[in-house]
Amino acid sequence: MNAISEPELPPLVRSTLDRLSGCPLRVLLLDYDGTLAPFRPERSEAVPYPGVREILARLITSSQTRVAIITGRAIDHLIPLLDLEVLPEIWGTHGWEHRDREGGYHCFPLSELAARGLEEARDQVAAMRAGAGDFDARFERKPAGVALHWRGLPEEESQELSTAVEAAWSNLEATRAGELSPRPFDGGLELRATGRTKGAVMETILGELAKPNVAVYLGDDLTDEDAFRVLKGRGLGILVRKEWRLTAAEAHLRPPDELLAFLRAWQQKSEDGPNG
Repeated sequence: MNAISEPELPPLVRSTLDRLSGCPLRVLLLDYDGTLAPFRPERSEAVPYPGVREILARLITSSQTRVAIITGRAIDHLIPLLDLEVLPEIWGTHGWEHRDREGGYHCFPLSELAARGLEEARDQVAAMRAGAGDFDARFERKPAGVALHWRGLPEEESQELSTAVEAAWSNLEATRAGELSPRPFDGGLELRATGRTKGAVMETILGELAKPNVAVYLGDDLTDEDAFRVLKGRGLGILVRKEWRLTAAEAHLRPPDELLAFLRAWQQKSEDGPNG
């Protein structure tokens, strides 16, 4: 029986993987929703693609790669979905939270105005609950933001909801003062505190790295663009989604097959390297 062949990876991705075996410092940075896991109408069901969890577990415990997940999800919402015995480094809520490999946790403090604005935003959405369907399922509270999800709603209803919520959140005192910012994402709208982004996380991580190193970030959404821009010229940004779109990433992988092929190749190249 013939073995199933791996998908052909783009040349820039292959050349980056080839550098792993000769480089002692390897950094794999990963978004979660839409990248490691498919989107689901029920956020609690967004588990990783089959095979991803096993590869991550091996990479994390091998110590050959620094693995970090940089996600818009709150950390305590993400951990049950990962279902890993040993957790990687995690940056949650777009960098407002940080959990290191040893389990140490830090959450950057919000201003009083931003905290008050998030509570007001929740009250506004609660008043619209008739239009939002199941409010408890669609509204998400995070340490430095709130989000309303409408994935699965009819297009006309989701558009009306988007327009109404964005108008309400844009008129908050904290938003007008620049303390909060409404940001669309695939399937919803988020209101989050300004001052921390995935790009800021990327700057922090890259600033900690000695050279030479190989640093790669995989992401899919508009919220990943800050990280792609910071990484350009210092590592490789890879867009993970079915179709290519305008992006600051320099390569493209289609999930799940090309994503899994990349992760398997990273694991193999790392284990074949000088520290393997």
